[in-house]
Amino acid sequence: MSKNFPDASPETLAVQALGVTEPLTGAVTPPVYISSTFEREPDLEYKNGFIYGRADNQTVRQAEAVLTTLEGGVASLLVASGMSAATGVFMALKPGDTALVPEVMYWGVRKWLNSWGAEWGVKIVYYPNDDMTTLRALTEQHRPALIWAETPSNPMWSVTDIAEAARIAHSVGAKLAVDSTVATPVLTQPLAHGADIVMHSATKYLNGHSDVIAGALVTAQDDAFWQRIVSIRKDIGTIMGPFEAWLLLRGMRTLHVRVRAASANAMAIARHFEGHSKVVQMLYPGLPSHPGHATAARQMSGGFGGMLSIRIKGGKQGAVKAAAGLVLFKRATSLGGVESLVEHRRSIEGPESPVPEDLLRFSIGIEKLDDLIADLEQALAAV
Repeated sequence: MSKNFPDASPETLAVQALGVTEPLTGAVTPPVYISSTFEREPDLEYKNGFIYGRADNQTVRQAEAVLTTLEGGVASLLVASGMSAATGVFMALKPGDTALVPEVMYWGVRKWLNSWGAEWGVKIVYYPNDDMTTLRALTEQHRPALIWAETPSNPMWSVTDIAEAARIAHSVGAKLAVDSTVATPVLTQPLAHGADIVMHSATKYLNGHSDVIAGALVTAQDDAFWQRIVSIRKDIGTIMGPFEAWLLLRGMRTLHVRVRAASANAMAIARHFEGHSKVVQMLYPGLPSHPGHATAARQMSGGFGGMLSIRIKGGKQGAVKAAAGLVLFKRATSLGGVESLVEHRRSIEGPESPVPEDLLRFSIGIEKLDDLIADLEQALAAV
């Protein structure tokens, strides 16, 4: 926290990178600390606390401090990718533990759980993302050590009630971890709703410029489970690089303005194309027609995010044709950058995916709204 403005908002502190200036020159932009090793004192101690780059790095610490402030946690860890962050939590479980995970979630994590979860000795049980009654029943039946939530969930954008999921998890002594990549700390702070750990694919909105691969975890308490995750990062060597941490620190300075701009564009596009003659269904939690709208409105503040999906008339053929006709929207994977992207998720995730074949996922950027609407209009006209 800034020593000059201890009561400043998280937004202001993020913009100023906590107000830290470089002590040698007074530079307002933090330097990149790239050393892999550090000198011992004559008494063989490390007075500054740094031993080796695989375990810790000052640039990484600075970015972690900003993220901890944004999420209202007590500690953060930055790792080499979003997958490293997610799998690090599951790897901290013990053989024989059970984890409840949502039916619709980022496909990479689901794929890892299905292929490696069992070999890791963790039992995986799936629950409907927005059905807290079923989640409670499964929790009472299986007594899990961890409940994993993703809200809004990729790419159907269903919404999980974080506060209720936390109550259910804690009723059996389980941890609740929330993938809040899409919501970002600008719109939702899961820890404030009772979650124990927040996960981000920091590649996405936290960085925001499509030039960093990174993952992040934030915890509500520095307990034994958190220390297991800390040890995993150190022992396996998944810490992110210092230059990537510096880019992430730079990206978080503009996080609030980028997320708000993308959210405003996404809301306008969702409203414009809901009921369009070429649209089967518009999936966006900001719309009153969305089944999770009430929950999203309760736990999201200032917007509903920049992600939406559109089911296109004509099945897979119609969806692919619409994507092919887009000009401003780039046909590319990932999300959360300043540029707008579109992706046919089923072809990425494969035949076992729960995603409909007629669905296109859109990451709405911060371009001029009229240009994005015009591009979508002309692409849909060809379907």
